[in-house]
Amino acid sequence: MLRKFRLFHLGWIIILFGALLAHFIQTSGGITIRDLRFNGTNGEVMSGLLYVPPGVSAENKAPAILAVHGYFNSRETQDGFAIEFARRGYVVLALDQKGHGYSDAPAFANGFGGPAGLAYLRTLDIVDVNNIGLEGHSMGGWTVLAAAAAMPDAYKAVVLEGSSTGAPFAKEGDTSWPRNLAVVFSKFDEFSQVMWGVPTAQEVPVSAKLQTVFGVTEPVVAGQLYGDIAAGTGRMLTQPNTTHPGDHFSNEAIGDAITWFDQTLDGAKPLPVDDQIWIWKEIGTLIALVGFVVLLAGTFEMLLSTQAFAHLRREPAGTAHDKRTAKWWLAFALAAFVPVITYYPFFYWATVLFPASAILPQTFTSQIALWAVLNGLIVLVTGFLLKGNKVQGRGDILGSVLIALATVGIGYLAVCAVDFFFKVDFRFWVLALKPFDLVRAKIAVVYLVPFTVFFVLALRGLHTGLSVRGDSRLVQYLSNILALTLGFVVFLGFQYLTLLFTGHLFSMNEPLNTVIGMQFLPLLAVVAFLSTFAWRRTGSYLPGAFINALFVTWYIVSSQAIQFAVS
Repeated sequence: MLRKFRLFHLGWIIILFGALLAHFIQTSGGITIRDLRFNGTNGEVMSGLLYVPPGVSAENKAPAILAVHGYFNSRETQDGFAIEFARRGYVVLALDQKGHGYSDAPAFANGFGGPAGLAYLRTLDIVDVNNIGLEGHSMGGWTVLAAAAAMPDAYKAVVLEGSSTGAPFAKEGDTSWPRNLAVVFSKFDEFSQVMWGVPTAQEVPVSAKLQTVFGVTEPVVAGQLYGDIAAGTGRMLTQPNTTHPGDHFSNEAIGDAITWFDQTLDGAKPLPVDDQIWIWKEIGTLIALVGFVVLLAGTFEMLLSTQAFAHLRREPAGTAHDKRTAKWWLAFALAAFVPVITYYPFFYWATVLFPASAILPQTFTSQIALWAVLNGLIVLVTGFLLKGNKVQGRGDILGSVLIALATVGIGYLAVCAVDFFFKVDFRFWVLALKPFDLVRAKIAVVYLVPFTVFFVLALRGLHTGLSVRGDSRLVQYLSNILALTLGFVVFLGFQYLTLLFTGHLFSMNEPLNTVIGMQFLPLLAVVAFLSTFAWRRTGSYLPGAFINALFVTWYIVSSQAIQFAVS
């Protein structure tokens, strides 16, 4: 019996270790973190994490920084910046943009929430209101620029990470606005056309829009100071050796922001720019995320040993193929590459067919849902056309639903407990799992329907259509993981090799969906692992399908922006 609990206990141990590591890093040196809710424009509820360095009080005020994430992210995505700013003595408000994280919907409204964030920061009696900086990544740059435009005398310096002044969503910049501006635009940023109107990031120095902001007619020299910091007209361009999402994960990009604020704000604690520890928080939350997956597997194993779910346990009955023939390889190729081939067109169809509404308020989640359902139908059709040996794999529907609810429910409690005790979510980079608020919990109920349809169809095809007699446990896991991820490995590899050698993605007009596609790799690998784990113990695709439907719906809905006002 104890053997059935090994993975369950191991999952908790891994989670605790990762959470403690992340917690001690983000509170290094006595930093405290407060989970905030405050009223913004028109009474909207805004959310943020406030990082307070040790020794800061109303009698000992500190300089402050408003730090804002980009589209489809949340306040925790700015952890690298926030931790390093706080270690240097800055009070940091890591804001959830409007419609993101725990801030009220819709996204894009009221200056993305930037003016409300800056106004709140200035009300804190621990903040030196004469020394406030603004830092934003991507759409977060437009958020802090909205704050700078609304309150032109309320800040002293700005850092735009992978962002820009002007169209499409910010006020046009010039030599005097915004004050003391650093543009940190990476050498392989995928959004150079959107941000600065040039085909590649390497051409940003010759962008007419950037030259207007810097007051020059010749190429802007990276690393050179333009203007006068004392007069508020300081300007600097830096180009870290990374990508747009890589700005969050780059000592160089974070260091450029540190250096600029050290030059433009007063009262910071002197620390070398290369003294950075934020990566250990990312490692900690990654460990916790791995522990979460182990916990789900261990919970499922443990529940199967109970009287309530013992009837679900059985060996898989047969395999679809006696060996890997041409038919198997064709089925495998279709499973791996059709989802990638349909990725852009199905997303576009969803944009046209399902604009944000009260029922489907998350644009990107609707895109994934339509893409998923249509691919599930394709799997169903190709399964009939490429039938192998008949394999029975449906099993008990009610029992499968109940064990899935219990399995994911315990995983959810783990995420909530870690959030409550350590103020840590389960994440790596932009891949994040966090507790629902009430609004997103209600939204998830709607999106759970199409995702359940997809996983039932897709995992039925995986286990009853691609299983091979004689496969070892390792081969079975690897084969199923590759069936779900190989297409995205090739797709992203091709895109980013093109970016490396040409300076732009192969699909130049799809930078956002390409960047988002990076999340599919680890997510689909986890899906394949959990599904195969459940299949090997129950001989049914249903428990894994329902577990993954719950998990993936939770992951996507909790991390995506809400584009339609809902309550």
